[in-house]
Amino acid sequence: MGKNEKTPITINGEEHNFEDLTEQQQAMVNHIADLDKKLGSLGFNMDQLHVGKKAFTDMLTISLADNTKEIADTEEVNEELRSVTR
Repeated sequence: MGKNEKTPITINGEEHNFEDLTEQQQAMVNHIADLDKKLGSLGFNMDQLHVGKKAFTDMLTISLADNTKEIADTEEVNEELRSVTR
């Protein structure tokens, strides 16, 4: 922006020029903008965490099912061996 141009911002539906705000008000606007960025990033991270948790839960479910099948197969083999040795 040129030297004489001002930065319009909207606060609670009302337009203001950033440069016309006090130093303290400008600091608050900057804090709000930074918090908005952090909230956006946090939302993105939360999405990733939920997807990751779901993936691990799915992998655990598959692993447990495989383990249960292996146990059942082992028990079946053991039963067959018992019937042969009787």
